[in-house]
Amino acid sequence: MKTTIDKEKKYNKWIIALSVLIPVAVAILFTVRIPGVERLGFLPPIYATINAFTALILVTAVIQIKKGNIKTHEMLMKTAISLSALFLVMYVAYHMTSDSTPFGGEGYIKGIYYFILISHILLSIIVIPFVLVTYVKALARRFDKHKKIARITFPIWLYVAVTGVIIYLMISPYYV
Repeated sequence: MKTTIDKEKKYNKWIIALSVLIPVAVAILFTVRIPGVERLGFLPPIYATINAFTALILVTAVIQIKKGNIKTHEMLMKTAISLSALFLVMYVAYHMTSDSTPFGGEGYIKGIYYFILISHILLSIIVIPFVLVTYVKALARRFDKHKKIARITFPIWLYVAVTGVIIYLMISPYYV
């Protein structure tokens, strides 16, 4: 009979693989253009909205767990993970049909935009293994470890979700 730790070790291989595969796949797919497919220009406001909902769900999930509502917390966290995956699919689809939009702002706002953008991109890569490890700890019912890693995962994931919305709002006037 496999122990909880044995099961976690199995998941750890998947966590490592996905933590590498997802950013590499996104980077590669960014260079691919689907010929003959119409530009999916309607997607950015949709995936920005998904980021906003993800942020709200993350905050609500934390409130629910602090109130002891475990089932609600679990459902909200599964929803946040699903929304993040949906965001990623839409984001890649948009960039496989459209060129990146250059930021048109000038002066100090341009520096602020690039700081937010770069920190968002880096943390969106870093958060992948954190989310997966946090989720696996909950699946394994190792709630002491889950809680410990969630304290790191939550603010990073929330920052990524919120800055995704901010980036969209800052660049949206420059979409063609």
